[in-house]
Amino acid sequence: MLQKVNSKSLFSSLLMILAAFIWGTAFVAQSTGLEKIGNFTFLAFRSYLAVIVLLPVSFFIYKNNKKRVGNGEHNQNKTFISKKLVIGAFFCGIALCLASASQQYGIVLSGVGKSGFLTTLYILMVPIIGLFLKKKIKPVLWLCIAIALCGMYFLCVTETGRITVGDALLILCAFLFAVQIMIVDHFVQTVDGVRLSLVQFAVTAVISTICMFAFESPDIEAIKSAWVSIFYAGVLSSGVAFTLQIVAQKNLNPTVASLLMSLESVFAVLAGAVFGERLSANEIFGCVLVFAAIIIAQLPVEKLTKNKK
Repeated sequence: MLQKVNSKSLFSSLLMILAAFIWGTAFVAQSTGLEKIGNFTFLAFRSYLAVIVLLPVSFFIYKNNKKRVGNGEHNQNKTFISKKLVIGAFFCGIALCLASASQQYGIVLSGVGKSGFLTTLYILMVPIIGLFLKKKIKPVLWLCIAIALCGMYFLCVTETGRITVGDALLILCAFLFAVQIMIVDHFVQTVDGVRLSLVQFAVTAVISTICMFAFESPDIEAIKSAWVSIFYAGVLSSGVAFTLQIVAQKNLNPTVASLLMSLESVFAVLAGAVFGERLSANEIFGCVLVFAAIIIAQLPVEKLTKNKK
């Protein structure tokens, strides 16, 4: 029995690492795609593709779960799209749209590797936002925040002593992703997570489409030339990786899952290096500090201390 549980955990861990790999390398897809088409054009088409991928997945899960009774699952599956789900997805979609748009502008201005690490700061920003919602924060997180701030200094502050516009957008992106996570955390208690994501991407697609026609001039030929990047970001990063995360988290401790997800930043740097992007010594040191802060934030330090006592 123990062997069976361990094999399940191992398989789930591999799925989560694969998801982190897809998310990390998707920074390159976004970077190359944005060289050919506008920010909102790219975001609109990747979001529509995510909807196309998640629709059959969410419908399958809905039909499968509807057969089950107990553990509150049946209450979540009376209707495929409920009023509460739409409300939650609306706010999630707005946050996701703003976060993704900020991230994509940031990638263009600051590069793939740095973007991966600064985006992952949402892991530290979530508990800070939680403070304002009267949620407790672990003492060790204050240490992590201090380490991350030092890392951000080496990552972002240039020789002139200023943070670039791209870096500022990426920090804003991390904050907006943290807000989106908190909204999801609130609504996912009463609605299905996959369907919430489905409608969230639909909302993002609609908003970005409006912005696309308002601020950009979408060109069919340019969109066709960027189809590989759009496909990777929409189908693999948004659709497949999200599904892998949902499947993997069923058999993983949340702390372990978060730790594996943070590998996204490492894969982003490696992907950037493969495509010729180089970081300075200061930026590499900053990456190490930020990654250390993220790792420490996910470790069960308090539990280990209690066990020693």
